[in-house]
Amino acid sequence: MLTGRQRSYLRSLANTMEPIFQVGKGGISDNLVRQFDDALEARELIKATVLRNSEFDAREAADEIAERTGADVVQVIGNRFVLYRESKKNRDISAALSMIR
Repeated sequence: MLTGRQRSYLRSLANTMEPIFQVGKGGISDNLVRQFDDALEARELIKATVLRNSEFDAREAADEIAERTGADVVQVIGNRFVLYRESKKNRDISAALSMIR
């Protein structure tokens, strides 16, 4: 679980990021979840967009994917959302987060 300060720090990092995933009319498949899982392991922090033709809104998609990958929802704004999960191997962001309480 993230504290308010940690969430704020992650939001500031995500502000300049471009979305790397799109959730569309195909919904949230096992393959998409696997791709999110791999990206979270490699990057720790990712941003995604939910397209208009999706059956999910951004909050629903973020919650579903976060639950299935063990990630935390950092932010949902409009049709975009940001997820964070501490990496087992690539701990770039989590090292800085451990100092923020």
